[in-house]
Amino acid sequence: MKKLIIASALLTASLITPTYAANYTIDNKGAHASINFKASHMGFSVLTGRFNKLSGSFSYDETNISASKISVDIDTSSLDSNHAERDKHVRSADFLDVSKFATAKFVSTKIEDKGQGKLVITGDFTLHGITKPLQIDALKVGEGKDPWGGYRLGFSGTAKIAMSDFGFKMDFGNVDLELHIEGIRN
Repeated sequence: MKKLIIASALLTASLITPTYAANYTIDNKGAHASINFKASHMGFSVLTGRFNKLSGSFSYDETNISASKISVDIDTSSLDSNHAERDKHVRSADFLDVSKFATAKFVSTKIEDKGQGKLVITGDFTLHGITKPLQIDALKVGEGKDPWGGYRLGFSGTAKIAMSDFGFKMDFGNVDLELHIEGIRN
């Protein structure tokens, strides 16, 4: 009888053990993460591009989303607008000044669950040596086992920054960011 009570207690304890956040590494090797941008080109048209190199990690707790967090580093020299001369200019001191500011960084400070997979991620965004708050409207895309024996979780999001907030010599207004982040569970 004593063994049955102990077994029942252990089973009950295992059923009510709280779930903790799982940690993920952003999949930059498989090109399953991207940061795309869209900005005005001198008021005449729209310039689009992406940053080809980024890295980072995140933790995600389905039962306590506010305990989740993300940190992303962006290699600013990896800017790619599909035009080499323009990319050289945007990497120059007029804009990104990649010789001085080789990395942009986002670190979350708060994550809010808005229901149905929607999140608002607030954090500190550092670009061009200046840190400003940034809000990302995000959506959990999905999660599950991958064909290579791992487990993945992915999100998409949008944000907007003002060029004037980051001290660029040339300012063409706002830059829209489109984010796609897929992580592999550690």
